[in-house]
Amino acid sequence: MFILKVMSDPARSSSRSAGFWSSWVTPELVAGRTIGLSDLQVAGDRVYWLETRPQEGRAMLVSCDAGVEGRPRDELPPARDVGSSVHEYGGGGYAVAPDGRLVISDRRENGVWLRDGDGSWHRLGGAPGSRYADFAFDPAGDGVFCVCEAHDGSGEPVASVMWFGRDGVARVLASGADFYAAPRPSPDGGFLAWIEWDHPDMPWDATRLRLASLVRPGDGPRLDEARCLMADVPASSIVEPVWTPDGGLLANSDALGGWRPVRFDRRDDWRGEWLPDPRAEVGLPHWIFGQRTLAPLPDGRLLALGIRDGLNNVLLLEDGVWHDVALGAPVWCPLPVGHDFAWIDAPPDRPSAVAVGRPGMPLRRVRAALALPDGVVAADIAVPSPLVFPTAGGMRAHALFYRPASANASLAPDEKPPLVVMAHGGPTGRANPAFSFKVQWWTSRGYAVLDVNYRGSTGFGRAYRQALDGAWGVADVEDCLHAVAYVLEEGWADPARVVIRGSSAGGLTVLQCLARSRLFAAGTSLYGVTDLRALAQETHKFEARYLDRLIGPYPGAEAVYLARSPVTHAGGISAPVLFLHGDQDRVVPLGQAEQMVALLLGQGNRAEMHVYPEEGHGFRQQATLMDSFEREAAFYRDIFTAAG
Repeated sequence: MFILKVMSDPARSSSRSAGFWSSWVTPELVAGRTIGLSDLQVAGDRVYWLETRPQEGRAMLVSCDAGVEGRPRDELPPARDVGSSVHEYGGGGYAVAPDGRLVISDRRENGVWLRDGDGSWHRLGGAPGSRYADFAFDPAGDGVFCVCEAHDGSGEPVASVMWFGRDGVARVLASGADFYAAPRPSPDGGFLAWIEWDHPDMPWDATRLRLASLVRPGDGPRLDEARCLMADVPASSIVEPVWTPDGGLLANSDALGGWRPVRFDRRDDWRGEWLPDPRAEVGLPHWIFGQRTLAPLPDGRLLALGIRDGLNNVLLLEDGVWHDVALGAPVWCPLPVGHDFAWIDAPPDRPSAVAVGRPGMPLRRVRAALALPDGVVAADIAVPSPLVFPTAGGMRAHALFYRPASANASLAPDEKPPLVVMAHGGPTGRANPAFSFKVQWWTSRGYAVLDVNYRGSTGFGRAYRQALDGAWGVADVEDCLHAVAYVLEEGWADPARVVIRGSSAGGLTVLQCLARSRLFAAGTSLYGVTDLRALAQETHKFEARYLDRLIGPYPGAEAVYLARSPVTHAGGISAPVLFLHGDQDRVVPLGQAEQMVALLLGQGNRAEMHVYPEEGHGFRQQATLMDSFEREAAFYRDIFTAAG
């Protein structure tokens, strides 16, 4: 693969124009030395987590002893790659039992593998064409619960909740719904809870929380008749079921206007009881399996991740009152070591790390995603400021704003920095305030960054999330344009050097913004949507009816699909556009980008495209990550230089 090199002076210089500052954030640092940390779990006194390693092109399961001297160790043989492609986005690729047994889904061949206590591995199962995720060990036996997505090539894949026995026996426990997630057995093994939903709903629109008794005739568990909890509540999203140590069941429901915890108790016939209002949204959209924003503690208290004003807050429910506590996000697990916790510390001002500690005490960073280079200080790192700004229709929208950051470079008198506008994917997603190189790459070079939480984003309640229904390609575009106007009116950026970038659904927003406005000097679409009609016909099962709410039912609303598609408005785009796409993308096929590039080139526009071999929807390989960052930076530098 050709790697475009961006040359920079080895020493930082305050004399260089913003946007051209020498940066400590190198491509090698971003793609070669940074690991992704996710899916933290605890078993006994060991902490487990997944590390995404671009150098190896796989995810490794790692663990360490929670004690002071614990050192991380790899838990998988070289041939294994933990992960799942259920719903295409995966997640929930492993589980660990209290006795240290492990179960994983191998991304490379979709098999389910069990490691016994003696360290030996054997295959539990895995039918050809099937995928597995969201594992949970059976506390009353040797089996494992999981979600299965069976692909036989004859139509839509079929979802179910399954149980694998130690001897490899596989049994379907629940089927018939279009989608399943989060099969969670009670601590005593007497009940199983899970969530399910059907087309055309997405899991943030409407789900059902099911509960059934587990009966055990001797050859593995079966389900007694299942009941739907909170069945009398109008259609709402209920997610992330988790059992408390005393046998209660918690979940997050948005029936009152935003995700917040509700408790179900067997002694009260499993009727739902709302916990006190956390004054924050507690819950995340179910794009991937294994997300957790609730952590019940053995003493009856509850930890939660609450999103307030677009920022992450850790909340503790104690004696009926929520308190803010000094623990990082996004997930915490209690440890049997005193009153310690393990969590993935994800602050805005430093790389994430697996941490062990307790509130108010020094933490031990067991494994950091990255060790910052020598000489990097606080002034080199940009942190977010939440913005609330007026938008179309008299509404207000949200964004995170980052100023340029460097200890050794500064804006010249009367200079304003260039601005990178970011449109997140989803579109049901959010701009995350945690430290990220997709932000620091730009701010360290002298750019300001505006990460827009347009209408439809999560973390601001159900009404804000649903404000994009029927309005994708309109409301998100309006909010991005109003956000830019707000920043420019405040004098925080150079109006002649504004660029916009976005991935997946954010790519559609980018292209529509370019077609509707002349605010932007350039744009970048990373595996972005360009033709909504093709997306409705080609995309995978999980998102096959996603557009019913965002646009309208297809093909009845075909005219609206056409009107909202960037390919329809290519003639309105005059700014240069860069397209970056993987040739194995199954969510937004490569042909979408190719069609848009051909249209732009055909009308004499500057449109550049680079295709990455063996990359899907989202980039994972080290060489790809390095090239994509460098290529985009060079694209903007060239445009700014040409403009004088």
